[in-house]
Amino acid sequence: MAEAPRFVVREIGLFERPVRLRLPFRFGVVTLTECPQAFVRARIELPDGRSAIGAAAELMAPKWFDKNLALSNDDNFAQLRDVLRLAREAYLGDGSAGTAFGHFARHHDAHLAAGAARGHNPLLASYGPALIDRALLDALCRALGISFYAAMQGNLVGLGSAHPAFAGFAWGAFLATLRPAATIAARHTVGLVDAITAADLRDPVGDGLPETLEQVLAQYGHRHFKLKVGGQVDADVARLAAIAAVLDRLAGEVLVSLDGNEQYADAPGVLELLERIRDTPALSRLWRSIAFVEQPITRARALEVDVRAIAALKPVIVDESDGDLDAFVRARERGYAGISSKTCKGLYKSLLNAARCARWNAEAGHERHFMSGEDLTTQAGLAVQQDLALVNLLGLTHVERNGHHYVNGMAALGEAEQRAFAEAHPDLYQASHGAVRLAIRDGRLSIASLACTGFASAAMPDWTQMVPI
Repeated sequence: MAEAPRFVVREIGLFERPVRLRLPFRFGVVTLTECPQAFVRARIELPDGRSAIGAAAELMAPKWFDKNLALSNDDNFAQLRDVLRLAREAYLGDGSAGTAFGHFARHHDAHLAAGAARGHNPLLASYGPALIDRALLDALCRALGISFYAAMQGNLVGLGSAHPAFAGFAWGAFLATLRPAATIAARHTVGLVDAITAADLRDPVGDGLPETLEQVLAQYGHRHFKLKVGGQVDADVARLAAIAAVLDRLAGEVLVSLDGNEQYADAPGVLELLERIRDTPALSRLWRSIAFVEQPITRARALEVDVRAIAALKPVIVDESDGDLDAFVRARERGYAGISSKTCKGLYKSLLNAARCARWNAEAGHERHFMSGEDLTTQAGLAVQQDLALVNLLGLTHVERNGHHYVNGMAALGEAEQRAFAEAHPDLYQASHGAVRLAIRDGRLSIASLACTGFASAAMPDWTQMVPI
């Protein structure tokens, strides 16, 4: 196996541009209508003098990283800009060479401590390195002329004991077993204010794109769904019944996950919800289709509460409580079976948790622990492509994808940028309704083109259309 290349980080640029939603989306405590997207552009230099530029992008979603209701959306955006600047300062402050993983390992703990000193929780603080690490890896792949998949399968990032949380794993052997696929199922999210049928539409957008769940099914052919619940059992059961009435029309099997978004204060409320779903005749098919429940309990208590009673009915996974590298270890002790992968939380954390699942399942002799792909905010271009490549590398067969539904594809971007991504990834995108957008057919995304040189993108965004952070 080739040795992981070492490189110096020479430049890190931070940028943003606005994203406006075509449909309002409510998750947890916020209804989102617009939000900036952050971009990182990094330049690295290898010992032989070769230099390359890489990039990453991520929506700056409010009220997810920090759900403090005393903070405005603008306050949340300012927090995310702050952790990006903190991470940039750290990565540029050490001019010595390191592997891609080595740069992460060198700064991870100190960065989280610096964030905590400024009042940022670990989930929020991780946002900064999460983008920079991806941009550095993108640059490394471009410098070497290889794909993200090849870089990971050959461990050219240098995963190992440079950080103690990663020690004790046979990384080379584990990474060599990973086999990305050419397609993946898109799990459609139904938000708390999303229209189910035409009768629910109060203020139609009328842009020709799907607005109701019925229209989504007709347009995209989904078989996988993520349903938001809001913490009030009666209201949640009633809404799920309305959704089930539509999903029950589908022939064949469907898969459903329930997302609590921390809306339940404790385990008994979640248990009551599941028992009500199980015991409601109109929800019998939906009940059989539920694969897992995602983070139903508020993060302040989620890892203190034993969820085994809930897990006896349906597996429970961690999402918002996944703040530090050991969160999954603590969650497992409380009865959680799984954890989410999100590029906004860090690609190395996802790889660590995937390795844990493999080890724990091998020790148990059966498949109990698992990862899920959960991120509806990823936008067309770098963000969605890098997240898709990561979950695909991990072997996930479906992933939450909804940025295409709430945002009008690349409509707000320049024609040249749209054309560049469409031509570089013709399997993933299509031109329709006046813009380039994700192409979802029979509920699936074709992603073979992500095996290109670089971190899953053969195109770059238009940097001239952004403002510096």
